[in-house]
Amino acid sequence: MPSREFWDERYRSGETPWDYGGVQPEFAEFFEQRPEVRRLLIPGCGTGHEVRAARDAGIEVTGIELSPEAAQRAKGRLGDGGEAIITGDFFTYPFSEDEFDAIYERTFLCAISPEQRPAYVKRMCELLKPGGFLFGFFLFGEESDPPPYPLAPDEDRELFEPDFEQIDSAPSRAPLPFFGEMERWQVWRKRT
Repeated sequence: MPSREFWDERYRSGETPWDYGGVQPEFAEFFEQRPEVRRLLIPGCGTGHEVRAARDAGIEVTGIELSPEAAQRAKGRLGDGGEAIITGDFFTYPFSEDEFDAIYERTFLCAISPEQRPAYVKRMCELLKPGGFLFGFFLFGEESDPPPYPLAPDEDRELFEPDFEQIDSAPSRAPLPFFGEMERWQVWRKRT
């Protein structure tokens, strides 16, 4: 996984082609369809667009960001709600087990090296309540100069199916131009 300094430099220089600059439509629709989701975690929350949208929708949301530069920008976006942003490492931060109803994925999995993917799945299982949702945008394809590290076809099933059931998968309706057709909207439910 690239270092904290790598991500800080990208945010300082404005080299952030993964930053959507807002929220994709599937994100808001997810909460409309699942009113039982009250506690949300957003790992790699970047500058906080989704954190703000979730908070504005009445969701109790926590964003965690490795880059202090991005975390400061997210806190600025939230104003008096800046305490929802944690500067830290998703893999080691002392969250409680079964703490969240849902975890939102967008450009976090593809930012870590493929060797870290089993640890990602394990951590998701630890933090999600039984029946909780891992949802968001997953990147598929090939990359000659990573990051990002896209998933290979069917790699999502290999990673998640032992612990999760897939309940939705479709091409992104409004993909980030940087990712285009490589981006898929998916919803996974943690098995009970």
